[in-house]
Amino acid sequence: MTHCSDPHHHVGDSEAFVLAVEAACKTKGLKLTPPRRWVLQHIAQSEKPLKAYDLLEQLRLEQASAAPPTVYRSLEFLIEHGFVHRLESVNAYIACHHPGGEAHATPFLICDQCKSVQEMEQPLWVRQLQTDAATAGFQVREQVLELHGLCAACRSAQ
Repeated sequence: MTHCSDPHHHVGDSEAFVLAVEAACKTKGLKLTPPRRWVLQHIAQSEKPLKAYDLLEQLRLEQASAAPPTVYRSLEFLIEHGFVHRLESVNAYIACHHPGGEAHATPFLICDQCKSVQEMEQPLWVRQLQTDAATAGFQVREQVLELHGLCAACRSAQ
């Protein structure tokens, strides 16, 4: 399951999340095409991060002729507009629980046992890393912070 540390976001309510993304697209003049919506909905409903080929396999159950570019283009759009995050270390995708916002960097807690992901609400960490990089004369192009370990539920089950 994917969690977010801010209880006001669309955690656990995939239908509300998709509706919020649709509203954000309408406000921003973006087109949420049927393939984009399909990918978004499946990521939002998933109990764990999804890989692109997992999405493609699911799509092929509904549309036998579905090709990888359909999924990858949809993912690119959803990431570009801040609706989905790519987890670099596991090469998988999760819904961003701030569907009206812009694309942003955020730390993630990834459980290596149950594969749950928690999106952390830590804008001060992100800003501090950017400030430190700028002080060192470094221009940040992308920021990825993923912490791996065991979630509280998996730790208590041991």
